[in-house]
Parts: sequence; C-alpha cells; structure tokens
Amino acid sequence: MLPAAQRIVRARAYIEESNRHALETVFTMFAEDATYKSSQFGSFAGRPAIEAMMRTFFGKFPDVFWEVDVYRPLDDGDVEFSFTMTATDARSGAAMVRRGTERISFDVDDRIRHVSVEIAAGDG
Repeated sequence: MLPAAQRIVRARAYIEESNRHALETVFTMFAEDATYKSSQFGSFAGRPAIEAMMRTFFGKFPDVFWEVDVYRPLDDGDVEFSFTMTATDARSGAAMVRRGTERISFDVDDRIRHVSVEIAAGDG
C-alpha cells in the first residue's frame, strides 16, 4: 500500500489535471485494467472505456471544474474526498452545481485502479 501522503498527492494531481482538462495526462494516471463507477454515468472497465467516457463527459461539459477542500486517506489504502462540481452543458447552456463524494484506489505502481463517484441526493 502506498503511504498516505503519496496517495493524497496522486489524488490531488488527478483532480488538478482534470480541472486543467489535460485528458491525455489524466489517462496515463489509470492502470490498463482500471474500473470507474459513477452513480450518474454507470460503470466502465478498462482504460479505453474510461477514456471514451471521459472524452464524452468533457465534451458535454467543456468548463467542468471540481473544488475539493480535504483529501482523506482511508485505512484500506483508498483516498476519499467530497467535491463541488460546476459545469455548463454545451448543448443547452444550462449551468449546474453538483456535490458528491469520490473514492480513488491505487495499485502498487501509483496508478488509479478504481474510481467511485457518488453524487449527493438531490444533486443528480
């Protein structure tokens, strides 16, 4: 298991690169066999499926931004954080704000092994 401080650095980098919309960098953070589960968008297995989902998501919400206050290392090796996401739907122009919790698991090579996103009730 990675040390807690290293897990926090990796989770923070993932959000920072996502906020910069640096998708090619974000993709390299995932293990080839990574999984991703979102309460709104479903489940994805393997980096190619995660990449396709993210390209679609960032295309739909070209100004998406996540604000995170505190990253919490968990005893099982994961990192969890609450977030506020702001975005504008590219088609409708509708602005949205969603709050939720994200949990990231890492493998022994510092790659993201699993992401789980749960949008708060009433924000979906």
